[in-house]
Amino acid sequence: MSGETRLKKLINEMDPRLNPGEYVFSTVSTTDTIDRANILCEFKEQEGITVILERTQAEAYGLTYEFVAAWITLNVHSALEAKGLTAKVATALAEHNISCNVVAGYYHDHLFVPHAEGNKAVDILKALCMG
Repeated sequence: MSGETRLKKLINEMDPRLNPGEYVFSTVSTTDTIDRANILCEFKEQEGITVILERTQAEAYGLTYEFVAAWITLNVHSALEAKGLTAKVATALAEHNISCNVVAGYYHDHLFVPHAEGNKAVDILKALCMG
């Protein structure tokens, strides 16, 4: 099933949903001691492996972090080659002074915003949908 590429349709149908919980980004040299079921996302960088986990899991593993995030899923199947969705969403949030870290999955885009701003970010994105 191919993802959507038309920006107007992506924006109108993104249906942002706030996932429950608090999420953190941490860096580790290996994931060998972390149960893979607890890792939401990982990305290998030259300096280490960035992992995204629920805050309680990160604390249980003794991992350090600096940013506590809310996780928002855009529930439209966006194509990886789609143009403009990330820019449009990040710009809308930035206009309200909300930082946004985007992770693209195969089916959906996922946004990590400051935890205290999660509900506000969803409201901003829903207003963008109604455009």
